[in-house]
Amino acid sequence: MKVAYFAESPADQAALTILTEAILGQKTESALHDGLRKRGWNAVVSVLPVVLRQLHYHSDAEGLVLILDSDNSQPHQAEHESTPIPNCRLCKLRRIAKETLARVRPRTHVPALKLAFGLAVPTIEAWLLCGVDSHVTEAAWANGLKERPGRMPYSKGSLKRQLYGSSHPSLSVETEAMKAAAERLTRDLTIIEHLFPSGFGALARALRNW
Repeated sequence: MKVAYFAESPADQAALTILTEAILGQKTESALHDGLRKRGWNAVVSVLPVVLRQLHYHSDAEGLVLILDSDNSQPHQAEHESTPIPNCRLCKLRRIAKETLARVRPRTHVPALKLAFGLAVPTIEAWLLCGVDSHVTEAAWANGLKERPGRMPYSKGSLKRQLYGSSHPSLSVETEAMKAAAERLTRDLTIIEHLFPSGFGALARALRNW
């Protein structure tokens, strides 16, 4: 299966590939696209329509898998599935994709592009520490934002230090640590789906519907 992966860094993309293949139960062939030249939410929002049109018209990719960090924004919630909200990043990415693909001509060479989007709360490092640190969960972060934003249960910096041994790892260190953690998670995906039900769960459900 030919799949395009879209994430904030090559390290994120390596971990995403491992998790995606575990959910799909098959190896994938990576489809090339221009991707991101800058990291972050604004860069993703800006380039996503371009990536979608490029994949639709100029590739034989069967699907696009995308993850993004929520950072300090509103985490995705189960109720957003029926009523999307403007300040949820996952809801906005889905809306952008829907509006972009509604304006393209039908593909003639391959079926319509399948989509699977996820939102790592607050960062992908939290996903990758799932089962290692019991304090790191989607609910803990969401409750912290809502009830005690001045005293969050953990920080993005602490997640990096725990996963990489440094808050500023090199790309090679980051990539190898992410891949090892993703491989560990594939042994039992029910754990991460339980502890990150909306952000990771959205990704898993979309992939299983392919």
